[in-house]
Amino acid sequence: MTTAFEPIVLGGKRLANRVAMAPMTRSRAFGPGAEPTDLMATYYAQRASAGLVVTEGIQPSPVGQGYPDTPGLHTPGQVRAWRAVTDAVHREGGVIFAQLMHTGRVGHPSLLPDGLVPVGPSAVAAKGRVFTHEGPKDFVTPKELSEAEIRQTIDDFAAAARNAVEAGFDGVELHGANGYLIHQFLAPGSNQRNDAWGGDAQGRTRFAVEVATAVAEAIGGHRVGLRISPGNVFNDITENDLAGVYGTLLERLSGLGLAYLHVMEGPDREVTPRLREAWSGTFVLNPFTYPDATGPDALKLIEDGSADMVAYGALFLANPDLPRRLAAGGPFNSPDQATFYGGDQRGYTDYPALPTPSAPSV
Repeated sequence: MTTAFEPIVLGGKRLANRVAMAPMTRSRAFGPGAEPTDLMATYYAQRASAGLVVTEGIQPSPVGQGYPDTPGLHTPGQVRAWRAVTDAVHREGGVIFAQLMHTGRVGHPSLLPDGLVPVGPSAVAAKGRVFTHEGPKDFVTPKELSEAEIRQTIDDFAAAARNAVEAGFDGVELHGANGYLIHQFLAPGSNQRNDAWGGDAQGRTRFAVEVATAVAEAIGGHRVGLRISPGNVFNDITENDLAGVYGTLLERLSGLGLAYLHVMEGPDREVTPRLREAWSGTFVLNPFTYPDATGPDALKLIEDGSADMVAYGALFLANPDLPRRLAAGGPFNSPDQATFYGGDQRGYTDYPALPTPSAPSV
């Protein structure tokens, strides 16, 4: 029986364990340039005992930003700043992937520079509001991407992946979940195109496949993961035919040799074993435990073969030494939701680790 505390090889890297740190937006890239800070380097280095650290969502281009104070990977300054983060994680023996997240229609013009507006596969606004520096604002109707703009967006992902490698990341994760741009192309509620980028399963999976292909060609498929969340209604996503669309997607990705598939499970848990069966590579699962955070019981998903790795979000946020705590059966710090987004070190780098055991006296 395989356990969570056995090593696994992923993307040519030997991971110390099968506990992954899930990507979590923290909105602490303050100042000009959307660059990561020294405090962010401390935050990720504290959590380097994860088998795999996946960063918060990083926009691959200026128009890809959907939230305040999120970092980018599209300028030389951002690349230099991320190098301090990856160096800090590597000094602690960790492996870190950058999550590339283009938010698409999720966002607001006030968050974007130079008169840019949110974009999407179709000019269909999401229902809901987004937090901005001026407070919550309604989502706007996005600009429908033209053929040329779709191609440019794919190039932006590939360029950001190359920047990630230059910045010292071990790989990248493409965010195809939670109602952001890749997910928007997959879902008929947000993708109402009748050209080759929409319509049937082949059309709606095309953007995800071409992004993954371009990024794999740029940095090697072994350095690329993909996160999906079939049936997740977050950010006003409506989907049907999950088996058909996601089955088509995985089939079309099968020849790229990707490092892993990361599934953020939704309420329809019957989808998960079908995805597991369809995917021949490493399968990372962020199990559906709402309204509770993923807890120690999720480790049995590795033991029973449901997943190769389990991703923890809020519990890793509050417990920088989570693998050690899971192995010991606790205790666990409780996450403070009031400090999830924005702020300073409070609720970010000040969660205590377990005391280091004292050496036995002679």
